[in-house]
Amino acid sequence: MKKLILLGLITVTFAACNTTPQVEVAPKAIGYEMGDDGVKIPLYSGDLSNVAIWETYITAHNERDLETISSLNAEKDFKVYGPTGVVFEGSEAHIEFLTTWFEATNPKWKTSYLIENEFTNKKGELRQWVTSGHGVTLTVDGEEVKLGQVHDALIVDGKIQMFYVTERILAEGE
Repeated sequence: MKKLILLGLITVTFAACNTTPQVEVAPKAIGYEMGDDGVKIPLYSGDLSNVAIWETYITAHNERDLETISSLNAEKDFKVYGPTGVVFEGSEAHIEFLTTWFEATNPKWKTSYLIENEFTNKKGELRQWVTSGHGVTLTVDGEEVKLGQVHDALIVDGKIQMFYVTERILAEGE
């Protein structure tokens, strides 16, 4: 019996000492940001909490929740680059536009995809972006207009610092 207990203790001791070293895996680049100087800066997959922020933002647009939209906009240097070349500087200008636009066109977004990526620029600043694709339905003069939109949103400290909107009218059946 003593030999059996001793054998058990030796087995447990060896099993406890037999650890496999953990290999640290370097993050894999998913693409590149092109610097103004033409230098490629690797993009990496990032924090999905930024995707959740953008999802909340789009939901707030669908629900006409201007208070939530405003609360997610950065307080300083907030910008929106619209698809027709218009630029909204500041949350107030953005909310003013949305108030009128919501009433005039009743837009509804349906999300197709959300991708988070990040990189550190030459100044050592972490840049976290969410790129998303959406189908958007507007009502213009009583007629439905269907658009495809792509948004690129810069998220800084849990707030939307700026975003770009690119869009096109969808072809029949899209």
